[in-house]
Amino acid sequence: MTKNEFSKIEILIGNSSRKFSGGTSIMLQLLDYQNKMKPILVIGKYFVPAHIKNISFLEFLKLIKIPHISGKPRVFYTRRNDEMIQALIAKWIFGANIKIIFSSSAQRSHTGFTKWLMQNMDSIVSTSKMAASYLTSRPADEIIPHGIDVKRFQPPQNKNEAWERLGYPGSFGIGIFGRVRHSKGIDVLVDAGLSILPKYPEATIIICGECIPTDYRYKKQMEDKIKLADLEERIIFIGKQDFKDLPMLFQGMKVVAALSRNEGYGLTPLEGMASGAAVLTSEEGAWKEIIRNDMDGFCIPTDNVGITKTKLEELIANPNKTDEMGRLAHKNIIENYSIETEAERIIKFTETLN
Repeated sequence: MTKNEFSKIEILIGNSSRKFSGGTSIMLQLLDYQNKMKPILVIGKYFVPAHIKNISFLEFLKLIKIPHISGKPRVFYTRRNDEMIQALIAKWIFGANIKIIFSSSAQRSHTGFTKWLMQNMDSIVSTSKMAASYLTSRPADEIIPHGIDVKRFQPPQNKNEAWERLGYPGSFGIGIFGRVRHSKGIDVLVDAGLSILPKYPEATIIICGECIPTDYRYKKQMEDKIKLADLEERIIFIGKQDFKDLPMLFQGMKVVAALSRNEGYGLTPLEGMASGAAVLTSEEGAWKEIIRNDMDGFCIPTDNVGITKTKLEELIANPNKTDEMGRLAHKNIIENYSIETEAERIIKFTETLN
């Protein structure tokens, strides 16, 4: 990057993690929209597409004294401790003229060190009211919920045909997406399904996600129950799927479940809603704030097989109502939780710091 190019950059976006995570995915989806609104630069090259300007943190330090052409401070947008540290090093040690924002989505108590870092931010953004409630060292200045790429995740022209294209048995798809581990509550859905699927031959549960060796025993326990009930063709583990194939899977589902025992934010129900599915979620993440009960689907008490069974059966037994929920859920996402809306709100908020 040339000095002239750097002089036009208004927003710096932290990208310190070598591991691909939900936070990384959200950042990448936002970049194209943000890049159209303001000149941005990503600090960290991990996973960033070639058309988005990005440099390493060390390269950034070499350019740091070059002011913006307006003379105003740049905004450094961070999501992780490492990125807050980088921004403070740039500001305190190298004299960068920057305002630092930290975006918090964690729904847990923060360590003393993280609290200290946050106290030294110029502003704090939270992704949900629940996450904001854990900011005990200082309150959030703004709540900006995560959004979904509604161009990538959208309803099919015909959901029954979308299911048929997937090639699974039955006609009523129920999907749960994410790592196969205890914290994701997949066993809650399996136990509910074991109880009611024999009554509804049209329903099939698809479990999509990777299972790492430490969770093999957890998966095996579920597989043994499924085999004992002779439901191997009705409750199906399909493993980790290619990123590009996920929209097609979501389009085939009448219901998308997310029954985590704990969750930071949780995008999969929103991706389901964007794809025209009704949702069945626990009260973790931001779901309680987003999902309108009996309109978009149901948000139910966490780790409760009995209520999961009742609401799942209600969704299967009333397909016309479930389809209408899917339409309302899609409308909710389009109007309130698109990735474009999130990008616009972030950019608008950064402008308040100058």
